[in-house]
Amino acid sequence: MKLDRLGVIGGGAWGTAMAQVIASDGSDVLLWAREAEVVASINADHVNPIFLPVLPLSERIRATGDLGELADCDALVVVTPAQFVRSTLAALPGGTRPLILCAKGIEAGTRKLMSEVAEEALPGAPIAVLSGPTFAHEVAAGHPTAITLACADDAVGKALSERLARPGFRPYVSTDVIGAEIGGAVKNVLAIACGVVDGAGLGQNARAALISRGFAEMTRFGLARGARVETLSGLSGLGDLVLTCSSNSSRNFSLGRGLGEGMPASELLADRRTVAEGASTAPVLAEAARAVGVDMPIVDAVCALLNGSATVDQVVSALLARPLKSESR
Repeated sequence: MKLDRLGVIGGGAWGTAMAQVIASDGSDVLLWAREAEVVASINADHVNPIFLPVLPLSERIRATGDLGELADCDALVVVTPAQFVRSTLAALPGGTRPLILCAKGIEAGTRKLMSEVAEEALPGAPIAVLSGPTFAHEVAAGHPTAITLACADDAVGKALSERLARPGFRPYVSTDVIGAEIGGAVKNVLAIACGVVDGAGLGQNARAALISRGFAEMTRFGLARGARVETLSGLSGLGDLVLTCSSNSSRNFSLGRGLGEGMPASELLADRRTVAEGASTAPVLAEAARAVGVDMPIVDAVCALLNGSATVDQVVSALLARPLKSESR
């Protein structure tokens, strides 16, 4: 499989970080960005002034605002927000080049995972999912990172993993695409909940309990959708959950912290240029869980906070008043 020339779709922090990783071995990288000022600044000054301003970028990265220029790429790393993956892929030049999906979410309306969206938008293209505990600024700076690369075709997955691997960037191959995607989608919602705990001053005990019980919710839903338990317990599940539920660098955690401090969701979301994927995923995830008969009370609580139907005190009281039961359920 020819994988000489890679393209990255999405000029946000994570897309820029992935371009930096690819370019770190001297490879040329074409980065598509929606914002004209990002394209101009990367090409002229080798910096992304909006989404990753403090890090000098490799001169091997060239930016473009024209999706048509990606036609010559051998594989594409797709880093657009989850709710824009379908429209972005539909606008791409035709072809069956591999797609490496990085968005962590579930499509509103269809309740489809990103791999399912990609299969519909570009039939015949090999699909891989890249997901795990990663903050963009650390990856771009070359700090040690381990991540899951999931692909149903094991040979394609190994080829993509070898192409992306760098001394500080280590992809672990899996064939469990569903598990990798569910881990990434669910952890974003749980990170909002952990941010609420922090913002409301509920303490470290509460956050640890929430991470543990949230992981139980992730596992129940994942298994109901066909995921493997070892994937949910790995980098793209538990690993990513621990990272984003424990750091202010997480956009979802910081959104939750604002909610915990009493700010309305509408105000918090209106003031963000970057995307907190969990806010869009939460109501879709709640619907998807009900459809397969899975109880996800923490996810439901996040939905109530986001839509304004309950206060922090009310959702905390409701969670603590739930009937006592076995921890394994």
